[in-house]
Amino acid sequence: MAKTDKCPICGKPVSPEHTPFCSRGCRDRDLLQWLGEGYRLPAGPADPEDPSAATPGLDSANDAD
Repeated sequence: MAKTDKCPICGKPVSPEHTPFCSRGCRDRDLLQWLGEGYRLPAGPADPEDPSAATPGLDSANDAD
């Protein structure tokens, strides 16, 4: 994969201080996308009748009751 010299948010030249972004603003904008779940992969609807499709998580601890 080739190294890019452009900010992935706005396309301006990268700043060594904020690599791989050009500024603190673009760096913060990217962080807000992650925190706000802006970066997500699309998925189909879950089938509530299929127990093998369930993903273990925090609620699975309550299932043992």
